[in-house]
Amino acid sequence: MQDTLVIAGRMDADRALLTPRGELVRGCAQMLTEKLAELPAGTTRVDLDMSGVHFMDTAGLEFLEVLRDHARRQAMPVTTTRWSGQPRRILELAGLDTTDPLRSPAPAVGMSSVASAVALERQERLHLLQEEVEQLRQAIASRPVIDQARGILMATYGCSSDDAWHILRDASQLSNTKLRTVAESLTASTAAEGVAPPPEVRTALAQALERLSTR
Repeated sequence: MQDTLVIAGRMDADRALLTPRGELVRGCAQMLTEKLAELPAGTTRVDLDMSGVHFMDTAGLEFLEVLRDHARRQAMPVTTTRWSGQPRRILELAGLDTTDPLRSPAPAVGMSSVASAVALERQERLHLLQEEVEQLRQAIASRPVIDQARGILMATYGCSSDDAWHILRDASQLSNTKLRTVAESLTASTAAEGVAPPPEVRTALAQALERLSTR
């Protein structure tokens, strides 16, 4: 099984330049810990270019904690810049600085009411973060069958890819059926000895096709 994360690096004088590529998921913090331990003696700064990271779940927050801990223990500056896409969105939900989350201030100490409010806010943000990650996982899992259903519609009705998407979306809304379920039933119906989609989906598909023709 291939690693979901690869951390390349090089030295520029006493500065370490690290370029993680892949996904910040379970195990990424341990991989980073090992990479930091390999840095040569005399390293006085660590900079990470995060542009190669295209997916991040809550394990990415552990990744950042490893960097914060390294900066404290080694008394050196550490930066993580060039966040984009879905990982940048996760940082926003977590209430972190998207230009460099390591610059985000720590919660106030010695102020119990403020600390409690901060804790509650972070808990809510973490809940939203976890929900968004799960939605993204489901979207990724659904993509192949949805693309296949779009191809079937394009081949059958000579429509464009965008039109096929609108047909599936409208059929989903009209039948009150999940988009993935509509796509699965349409795809299954074209297989050898395939079963026709449920009546409500067939009706919704017909209505969606009619809508398209009147646009």
